Amino acid sequence: MANDSLFGVHAAALEVRSQRMGVLASNIANASTPGYKAKDIDFQEALGAAEKDSGFDAQAMQAATKFRVPLEMSMDGNTVDLATEQTAFAENAIGYQTTLSFLNGRIGQITRALKGE
Repeated sequence: MANDSLFGVHAAALEVRSQRMGVLASNIANASTPGYKAKDIDFQEALGAAEKDSGFDAQAMQAATKFRVPLEMSMDGNTVDLATEQTAFAENAIGYQTTLSFLNGRIGQITRALKGE
């Protein structure tokens, strides 16, 4: 990855968190859809694949996407537990924001270095 030395693993982490945010949002949106099976992305597995392959790979992301094991399945076959999904979404959002803050700080450092400050 060309930006590996500048941003390290954080660029890949931001992409994985972004993809996970979409999966979790889809689960929340389908909480009342009969037969819908909740999914989640194994963050560690996806990030490890991104680091190993030196880039973000959609195939690796699909491999890291797993069906969530329900605590209690509804009568219509839906496996979404709204409280679990909302908690996972909030945790992922905080991680996303933290990673974004780190990257913004790093970009600020590089900008100041280029300006000679």
